[in-house]
Amino acid sequence: MLLTSTPAEQRVLLPNVSWQLFEMLLSELGESRSNRLSYHKGQLEIMTPLPEHENRNRLIERLIVNLLEELNLEYNLFGSMTIKRSDKSAGKEPDSCYYIQNEARVRGKTKLDFTEDPPPDLALEIDITSSSLNQLALYADLGVPEVWRYDGRTLRFYQLQDREYVECSNSPTFPILPASKVIEFLEQCQTLGVLTSLRQLREWVRGQLQQRQTGQ
Repeated sequence: MLLTSTPAEQRVLLPNVSWQLFEMLLSELGESRSNRLSYHKGQLEIMTPLPEHENRNRLIERLIVNLLEELNLEYNLFGSMTIKRSDKSAGKEPDSCYYIQNEARVRGKTKLDFTEDPPPDLALEIDITSSSLNQLALYADLGVPEVWRYDGRTLRFYQLQDREYVECSNSPTFPILPASKVIEFLEQCQTLGVLTSLRQLREWVRGQLQQRQTGQ
């Protein structure tokens, strides 16, 4: 067992865990908990988010939702729901996840079967203490098209191509958005406050859209 503790997250890695035990733990722990589980090919990681982790998760989610609304894109929020595929020996509870392109396919559903339903279009992974699991390989087995990964200093966008992730300079879902803008937003939230930073973000999005329109 490997135990790592920092002010951002606590992680416990358990080797040689069967899929049946993973399923049993999910059932016994229930949904009303803060721990998040990641399972991949016999390894189980249990992560407990602490204040810095949750703060960045919530702030980036606010950014994503504001982008979606400014761009008039329909969406559905599924938070840290469990995405699992027994045939891939893979299960994951992201920090946040979103249906955007496939929103209509899951609209109105409260239970999803990932052998039939699509995975979320976008997943957010806060990984400040560096997970012991290969999280991108895990997301790839689950087929999540886009992953944002924040390590406490930088944010990277990844797009799934041919079962592997390729890093992108701009978000595939939001082509106007470079990773540096997300970091700028997080920094502004610490100095200007969340409401002011969100207002400036919306103004920036409108400016980007106007530039694109006038440039056509």
